[in-house]
Order: sequence, then C-alpha cells, then structure tokens
Amino acid sequence: KFHLENGEFQEIHSISPTRIDPGYISRPKSIKYPVDDAKNQVHAFFYPPVNKDYQAPNDERPPLIVMMHGGPTSATEARFNLKIQYWTSRGFAVLDVNYRGSTGFGRAYREMLNGLWGIADVEDCVEGATYLSKKGLVDNQRLIIRGSSAGGYTVLAALAFYNVFSAGTCYYGIGDLELLVKETHKFESRYLDKLIGPYPEEREKYLQRSPIHAVDQIDVPIIFFQGLEDKVVPPDQAERMVNGLKARGIPVVYMTFEEEGHGFRQAETLRQTLLAEWGFYGAVFNISLPEGIPPIKFY
Repeated sequence: KFHLENGEFQEIHSISPTRIDPGYISRPKSIKYPVDDAKNQVHAFFYPPVNKDYQAPNDERPPLIVMMHGGPTSATEARFNLKIQYWTSRGFAVLDVNYRGSTGFGRAYREMLNGLWGIADVEDCVEGATYLSKKGLVDNQRLIIRGSSAGGYTVLAALAFYNVFSAGTCYYGIGDLELLVKETHKFESRYLDKLIGPYPEEREKYLQRSPIHAVDQIDVPIIFFQGLEDKVVPPDQAERMVNGLKARGIPVVYMTFEEEGHGFRQAETLRQTLLAEWGFYGAVFNISLPEGIPPIKFY
C-alpha cells in the first residue's frame, strides 16, 4: 500500500514467504570487453561465486562457466536466475554473454551477427573468458562453456575452432548446420539465410562452420543433453557428435529424455540434468562433491 499523505510504502502481504539468504546470492556486474581487434565491444554480466559458508584460499581462482543464450538473436538479462545462482553458490563464476547479435543494444549491435553466426558469437564467448582470465578473476585452466539450442551450437563451435575451454555442456545443440537447414521449415530457413547465407548458394559456409566436420579438432570432454521428442533440433544432431567424439576416444557423456522436446520442462529432468552437470564438472576438474551426486558415465 502506498500512502499519499507521507509518500511511504506499507507491506500488506508478502507474495513469497520464503526469504533467500543474501549470503548465497551473487549479484551481476555489467561488463563490456573488446572483440574483433578492439573494433567492437561485447556486453555481458559477470557473477562471482558467493557462498557465506565457504571462503576460497586467497591464491585460488574459481572455475568459470560461460553461458550462451539461445535464439541466437535473443538476449540475457540481469534478473534473478536460479540456474546461475545454483552454480555461483557452488563455487563457480558465471559469465552470461550478450554476444553480437543479441537484442536490446540497438539495431547496429543486433545486425552484427548477420552473415557471421558461428564466427562472431564464438569469438565473443572466447574473448569473454580470456578477458576475465587476464584480469585474474577466474582460473584459466578451468574454463567451461555452456549453452542450449543455438547456444549449444556456439558451445560446439567454440570447442571445435578454438583451444580455450576445458569442458563443454551442450543442451539440444546443433552440430550440423546443413542438416539443420534441410530439416527446418521455410520460415526458419529464411532466418538462416540472414545469419549465415542463402542455401545452397552459400553451402560452403554451412560446411565450414559445422562442428560435425571438425570433430577431430575437439580435445576436451563434453556432456550432451537431448530430448528424444525434439522436432526443432532432432536427436541425430547430438548423436552424430557423440559418435564422432567416442570414435576418437574423447570423454563424452550423453543423456537422453524420452518425453522431452526442445527445451526441457519436467521438474525431474531439470533436477537430473543439473546434478549430472555438476557431477561432470567434478569428474573433469577433480572437484570434491557432496554425497548424492550420481556418478558420471563417460563413453
């Protein structure tokens, strides 16, 4: 209630009786860093790890999770995000990137991804991790990249075409752009024309930017999550990547969910994926985990 006579607010009832202890909450810091030979700057939110029950040694830097939003022309915001807080309360720093092409920063910024999907977005996540490493805010030996759908494609491309990250997490991501353009409907195919180029006239770009054709350049562990009912990014996208990595002896985890489509919805699925992801990072970086985290099965 707002009192006109004195300009004060009065709380009548709290929508949520639950009070979250601020000692476990990481607050985002809006940052910008240079890319494209310092010709442009990228927007992102940096979340340091926060947990009042644990204080890291002064000489220890936290592992970093670089998060890539989907779309690819959507955006991330500095709102309360439980997934981000899940990681920051467990000792991970998070960089939530609004790479070139993201909305909310003007038309010029949005159009910077035109023709450059798979190049500009990938460079922006790589440069973000490098920027924080050089500032001494994160451990450059424990850099992780994580994304879903279009963000999952950026994850795979970053691991295929750069040697910066030590692990990747891919939720229903794209490994083969040519297969995507052949399977998608006509409206979405016009979207890809703008992001990459018209197909088949620009077929070579689709091949060059597809991680499936650069599996032999990926040398770090990846965990894949895939809904078997996904019609947008069908399971064969993940399966081909997994099989290619397995053939080379790269540690890989592949978890599928029968009743999930594009974007997981069921609470149990969300619980399983977060626990598996945490277990994956623990196995890759030799991090001690609490009881109850299921063991990870690498192929």
